[in-house]
Amino acid sequence: MKKLIALYRKPDDVEAFLKHYNDVHLPLVEKVPGLLRTLVNRVTAAPMGGEPAFFMIVEMQYADTASFDAAMKSPENRAAGKDLMGFARDLVTLVVADGD
Repeated sequence: MKKLIALYRKPDDVEAFLKHYNDVHLPLVEKVPGLLRTLVNRVTAAPMGGEPAFFMIVEMQYADTASFDAAMKSPENRAAGKDLMGFARDLVTLVVADGD
C-alpha cells in the first residue's frame, strides 16, 4: 500500500480551517482516482506534554505505487493540491510512505 500523509500544524483560526477542510478540501480529495481510503486524525495531545507538533494528520491510501503515481498526475489531484496551497500552504507537510 502507498500512502500520502498530510501533517497539519495548528491553524490560527481552527473553526475556519476545519470548515474549509471538511466542506471544500476533503470533497476534492475524495474525487482523486484510485484513492481507497482517507483517515482524518485530530491530534489531541503530545505524550511528553506540551503542545503537540501537529494539529491533524490525514492519511490517503492507495493500493500500490502504480495507482498512487496515476492519482498524483490526475486533474482531480491537481485541483486538490491547488486548494491545499490556497488555504494551508504554511501549515502542511506532505510525506509519502509505504505500509500495510
